[in-house]
Amino acid sequence: MIRIVLADDQELVRTGFRLILAAEEGMEVVGEAHDGAHAIDVVRRTHPDIVLMDVRMPVLDGIEATRRLAGDTKVLVLTTFDLDDVVFGAIRAGASGFVLKSAPADELVRAIRVVAGGDALLSPSITRRLIEDYACRPADREPVELTGLTPRELEVLRLVAQGLSNSEIAAELVLGAATVKSHVASILAKLGIRDRVQAVVAAYESGFVQPGEGR
Repeated sequence: MIRIVLADDQELVRTGFRLILAAEEGMEVVGEAHDGAHAIDVVRRTHPDIVLMDVRMPVLDGIEATRRLAGDTKVLVLTTFDLDDVVFGAIRAGASGFVLKSAPADELVRAIRVVAGGDALLSPSITRRLIEDYACRPADREPVELTGLTPRELEVLRLVAQGLSNSEIAAELVLGAATVKSHVASILAKLGIRDRVQAVVAAYESGFVQPGEGR
């Protein structure tokens, strides 16, 4: 069961999301919040797997709330524009994924499932250009060193940075899906980061993957 907290200052939006998710097998809304500070409180009381976090909320915005929750739960950021500057801040804050508020219901559900599973990087409407644009911006921290990764782990990281899922990486490298999952887990542990979004950021910031690089 994927346990979800909805954080949005508009009650009608939360109601819409709740109705969508109530119809999905294996999903349960365990709490709702009307601002970022309230979201932190609700998350700490309910211990969800995913928070659907609006960016612009009163009292405490979604980016700062995401930063304070980093490491406690996965945050799927809700945004109006797929290349809005606030999304870059959300990446730095530790968001695990993004979905447009205008996305159809099935895309929202798919985004929740892939983020909960730790497999995919971003929802379909948020393209790799988001990460590439982000990578071209000045960083506010030192780039992560990749020297501890094995050659195979570097191969996997390059494909993760290109947006491939574990199953796609397995096909590309002729490996089992479980082996790829193990490599990804090892990469995250060695780099001291918690999810694929941050792994992609590290790949770009270190210069290992260049903007525009594709398969």
